[in-house]
Amino acid sequence: MLINELSKKTGVSAHTIRFYEKSGLIEGKQDESVKSNNYLHYDDVTIEKLEFISDAKSVGFTIKEIGQIIDAWYNEKYSKNQKLEILDDKLISLEQKMKEIKAMKKQLLQFKDDVVNDRC
Repeated sequence: MLINELSKKTGVSAHTIRFYEKSGLIEGKQDESVKSNNYLHYDDVTIEKLEFISDAKSVGFTIKEIGQIIDAWYNEKYSKNQKLEILDDKLISLEQKMKEIKAMKKQLLQFKDDVVNDRC
């Protein structure tokens, strides 16, 4: 399928798909039988990867981290222990972010209480 069809199927814009391609997260292939254009074609694995990228981004993975995970899962460049280490590192990072967000929430609640009770 071409990029526009891929975009429609996944809900990911063509611009974003091109960005992911430049970042090395996905790869289109040229149809060798067609010499008149440079259109790239994408397969069902690309759809799967785009869904994975979306999920990974939603839980806070960076593009670089997503690249590592794609290498680990799709290109089998990492051992089981290396895969687990990548996931454990992200879990630790998420725990830290959760602590920071809880602290920010506590501060905001204190500010709100100060306003309600005319202390500011």
